[in-house]
Amino acid sequence: MIWKIANSLDGNKNVILDGQSFSVHPVVLDILIRRGFKSPEEIKSFLFPNYENDISSPFLFSDMKKAIGRLKKAKEKNEKILISGDYDADGITSSLVLKNALEEIGLEVFVYIPHKEEDGYGLNFKALKKFSKKGVSLVITVDCGISNIQEIKEANKIGLDVILTDHHHIPPKIPDALAIINPKLQKSGYPFNELAGVGVAFKLAQAIYETFLPKKKEQLKWLLDLVAIGTIADMVPLVRENRTIVKFGLLVLSKTKRIGLQEIFKTGGILIDENNFPTTQKISFQVAPRINSASRMSHAEKAFFLLDEEDRVTARVMALELESQNTQRQKETQRISSEVEKIVKNNFVNKNFIFINKEHFPVGILGLVAGRISNNFNKPTAILKKGKVMSKGSFRSIPQINIIEIIEQCGELLEGYGGHSQAAGITVKNKNLQKFYEKMNELIEEKLQGKDLTPEIKIDAEISPTDIGFDLIDDLIKMEPFGQGNKEPIFLLRNSIIKDLKWLGNGEKHLKLFLRPMDNSPKIFEAIGFSMLDKFSELKVDDKINIIFNLSRDEWNGNEKIQMKIIDIKVVA
Repeated sequence: MIWKIANSLDGNKNVILDGQSFSVHPVVLDILIRRGFKSPEEIKSFLFPNYENDISSPFLFSDMKKAIGRLKKAKEKNEKILISGDYDADGITSSLVLKNALEEIGLEVFVYIPHKEEDGYGLNFKALKKFSKKGVSLVITVDCGISNIQEIKEANKIGLDVILTDHHHIPPKIPDALAIINPKLQKSGYPFNELAGVGVAFKLAQAIYETFLPKKKEQLKWLLDLVAIGTIADMVPLVRENRTIVKFGLLVLSKTKRIGLQEIFKTGGILIDENNFPTTQKISFQVAPRINSASRMSHAEKAFFLLDEEDRVTARVMALELESQNTQRQKETQRISSEVEKIVKNNFVNKNFIFINKEHFPVGILGLVAGRISNNFNKPTAILKKGKVMSKGSFRSIPQINIIEIIEQCGELLEGYGGHSQAAGITVKNKNLQKFYEKMNELIEEKLQGKDLTPEIKIDAEISPTDIGFDLIDDLIKMEPFGQGNKEPIFLLRNSIIKDLKWLGNGEKHLKLFLRPMDNSPKIFEAIGFSMLDKFSELKVDDKINIIFNLSRDEWNGNEKIQMKIIDIKVVA
């Protein structure tokens, strides 16, 4: 593991600040400038988001007026509308955000969310025909559709208009939809192209409220609990508008009126309420996995119905079922990951691309397994389930490889694909599997040639013991919410002596250190590291170490203390 310390400011700090003063810790200010903030205005806007100023008009989307014009017609004629979503947390929350908005203006709405294994990703023409027979005349996609050229062509033939809202990579050809609202579209007109699917759905909801319900615009904020969950779950960069959405969305989530969410928190033992403010970590590791477990183990509509449920007893039963599915998901993921790790160690040690295809792999957890393997071996990874005729699979990548661009170059061998730079999915005929693998492998090898793939840890700042205090932690909190594009700061402290060391928890896997800096300071710092027995079992009292860590405030029984969250340690000779 390479420790890479952020570049020196080289005098840029004085130029950027130019006499401006900030009521923020100098270490935090240095981090922001190193991260690319170029003016006092940018820094203030980042630290103190403003909902009214930071949320752009939805009508900046070039096709938004077309979409709203079509909805006006639908309202005038009392048309039935189908929302066609995706089966992950982003798609589920997108579907519910739009359903809430459309029902608020009196429209009759159906929601279709595909079965992950039986239907696959994106628009399903069989479903569109079924809903057409029920009287649906307008379809709105959320978090999908940009790759569904044929499906939308067929929908148009049977008299269905399609409004496409999506945020995925734009393929070489795009569908002939009535309106396309996707910030990644070159001529979208929107100033921020990193919205999640739920963020794009929220923009349409925003336009609906501004057009049909201008006096109720404040109610829009109550949708932000869903928008925050979907945005965090889809791992889009938490910068600019996404940052504001999540910042205020977490506030709404702490007061959520949604009975389904309240029951997820209760059954999962997740402390989220007005006294236990939610964090991006709680959403990423506790809330989103439970929502996603529905599609992974059975059908995503179960999670959708739970989030939409208004009866507490029914919601409680549904939440308990979801909790059980999440437990099954954890066990199944561990079992398949262990099997795949053995295959990798036997067959892919000297290869840069991991590609594994088995008949018995469950489709629902392929993305989770691919993510684990890619992280553990630092290689782009594809895990597929092989069917009788077709194989379906998930890809996870490393920073050096934009996986969707590589897949796109192999598109002629595929039946379908979609995704982002670091995560994607494909459907491929078995007869094309070998050709597809060979071409992917060749392109990845070519892209990685001459590159050092040793994993790096990027350190934001080297600090001294005197920097570490509650005043620094208070100002680090102003940088939240943390996530993609706004990582929690990582610090380096050199030359500390281990005064005491304990192994804690079940199996004594968790490491707790008591450190005294070698600067004649009387301070003793506590550091905690989870599941570190294999990595640091040889550490001992009186070792001198350099340590990299996150800083946090630890509260227990009304007492507060500063705590380092260990990322890595190097013993100093």
